[in-house]
Amino acid sequence: MNKTPLTVRGAELLRAELHRMKTIERPSVIAAIAEARSHGDLSENAEYDAAKERQGFVEGRIKELESKLSNAQIIDPALLDADGRCVFGATVELEDLDSGDGVTYQIVGDDEADVKEGKISVSSPIARALIGKYAGDVAEVKAPGGVREYEIVEVRYV
Repeated sequence: MNKTPLTVRGAELLRAELHRMKTIERPSVIAAIAEARSHGDLSENAEYDAAKERQGFVEGRIKELESKLSNAQIIDPALLDADGRCVFGATVELEDLDSGDGVTYQIVGDDEADVKEGKISVSSPIARALIGKYAGDVAEVKAPGGVREYEIVEVRYV
């Protein structure tokens, strides 16, 4: 199976969610099922149905998190030495050549991506256009509104 790239921070967040699901969510669902069972007839018990549905969600999410973590290739951006090249985990400062606006993104795994936090997925069009380029290079990104050009101002590994 292919390894999925993940930053150290992303792996920590997935582990924390997995821990929460196993230690808080799973026991609360078990308690809800037990409570619903104590009400008698299960065939017309909406609480029981809802608790069983919630249990299915929690168990599915636990399996998903365990799978992601077992297939993760954890990369620490601070330990990278890519000679100024844009690679997974790099933080890249860009300037939009049309508007002159500056923006900074960190290239992260699919599960960690959050544009509001400046984290873009390694599989996103902009990240694919940046990978392998150096500061001073221009990256052409095919966006829904047309081609956009960004100059790479700086590449950091933090």
